[in-house]
Order: sequence, then C-alpha cells, then structure tokens
Amino acid sequence: MQNGFIQIYQRNADAICGELTAGLLASSAWISPKYLYDGLGSRLFAAICELPEYYPTRTEALIVEHYRSDIARSTGRGMTLIDLGAGNCEKAARLFPEIQPAHYVPIDISIDFLRESVESLRHRFPQVRMTGLGMDFSHSLDLPEAVPSQKRLFFYPGSSIGNFTPEEAVAFLGRMRDACRADGGLLIGVDLVKREDLLQDAYDDAIGLTAAFNLNLLQHLNHLLKADFRPRDWRHVSRFNARESRIELHLEARREVRVAWEGGSRHFAQGERIHTENSYKYTPERFLQMLERAGFGRVSRWIDPHGWFMLCHARAG
Repeated sequence: MQNGFIQIYQRNADAICGELTAGLLASSAWISPKYLYDGLGSRLFAAICELPEYYPTRTEALIVEHYRSDIARSTGRGMTLIDLGAGNCEKAARLFPEIQPAHYVPIDISIDFLRESVESLRHRFPQVRMTGLGMDFSHSLDLPEAVPSQKRLFFYPGSSIGNFTPEEAVAFLGRMRDACRADGGLLIGVDLVKREDLLQDAYDDAIGLTAAFNLNLLQHLNHLLKADFRPRDWRHVSRFNARESRIELHLEARREVRVAWEGGSRHFAQGERIHTENSYKYTPERFLQMLERAGFGRVSRWIDPHGWFMLCHARAG
C-alpha cells in the first residue's frame, strides 16, 4: 500500500507580510483565523476540544457514535475521505470503522503537526491508504493527481464552516461541490443557534485555554512579521453578535501600545481590538438552503437531542 505526504503550501513571505499588514492597518484591525494554527496553536486547539465547556466536539462525536450506521449507509463505504483542516485527525478516525475509507486524505496548513498526526494514525489503521496534504484550502481545492477523482467524500467537521461569512461559506461549499464530481459528497458539521451563555462559556473557558490559543496568534505574528507584539499587553475577548448570529474573537489592548513590524507599524489605543475569528451559528433550515445554493442535491441530517449541533451528508449528484 502506497502512503505519502505532499507539501503544496509553500510559505511566501512577501504575500504573507502583505496580507497581514493589510489586516493590521485596516480601520478595524483583523487577522485571518488561519494564522491561529501554527504548531502550538494547533495543539492548543486540540486541547480546547477536550474541555467540558467546548460542546461542539463532544456533541458531534455523540452524533457520530449514535448514528454511525446511518451515516455509513448514507455516505457509502470505500470512499476517498478528504479531511479538511484535519488537525490531529481524530474526528475522521472515529468514522473509519463504519465507512471504511479506501483512501484517507487529511489536509491542513499546519504541516509539521499534520505529519505527526498522520504518522500516528497509520499505526492504528495500517489497512487504510493515507496521503497527507500540507495545503491552504481556503482559496483553492485543486487537489494533486495522487488524490482519486472518483468517490470523493469531503469531511469538514467541527463547524469550521462558521469561520466564513455566509456568502463566503456558500462559495466555499460550491468549490467542494465542484471538486466532488457526480459520485461524491460532503459530510459537514454545523453549529446551531443556541443560548448565549452556552456560547460564551465555549469560547471563553474557565481555565483560559481559548485565551491562550487566541493570544498565541501574537507570537505567530512576531515570527511571521518580525513584529514586537507583547502578549501581556493584550487580552482575549469573546462576544456574541446577535445581529450577525456569530461569536466573535478579538484581542483587546490592555493599555495604549505601539506595535512595529517589517512593513509597517500601528498605534493601538487602550481598548482597541484586533478581530481574529468569527464562528457563525445557523438554524438547520438556513444551512440546508446554503447547501442547495451551492449545488448539492439530497441531504441527510442528524441532530443531537439538545438541538445544539447538526451533521449533514450532502450528495453532489
């Protein structure tokens, strides 16, 4: 059985500097959430997924556990399972016994972390062919020839689709639909609208792991931009924007600070924020409409008893 790892993502220092500088100098500063996931950030997020407050991971896992046979009947077996934002690969691994993928293709921008995760998974499932892809899939889903074009099942768990605005999400869903071909599909996790206190606890946990995850972005920026951010000058802020139906993560200046980096500098007043992530929450009906707009056909869905989270299998044909 042929396994491998293909590194598509190549760091373009000038392009990264340009993107980050544009965000930092915007009237309301922002940074793409993909920059939260350096090696340490990926490990911190894996730890966040184990927290009691962070309901998405355990609720999605409970849906998979309870409905695994139904899920397998819907998706079919022997697919090429393409895991977007695979991280430690554990969410996909829960599906292996039932859907029995012929080929597993985990994709992540955190290349070293993904290599370690795939190597560990190969020891547990030696019968499954695995091809890791170090890749930024946020703008393109052009996959190498090593990934079979037939029977593709894209897997996008954890409600990562919520990091996109609704219009961006429809466009991204459309790119997955195009990459599926007629015999493929999408298995996707979606976080649903719920009580605000549950959301706030999930994104601002008691022991501060989410705060550490968000603040680690500043260390990553220091590395990428040769910047002089001091994390102690900033605090993690999580808030629910009811009008947009989304949780927002920000980094807020504790005091007046000036930050310099290669390519620019900015003065931040006390209380000024850098917007680092959105996590949109949907009703089932609205998300099904988005799948339809993206060109998907029949949809099977499974929801936990609390109505907190939804897992959908959308067919391309």
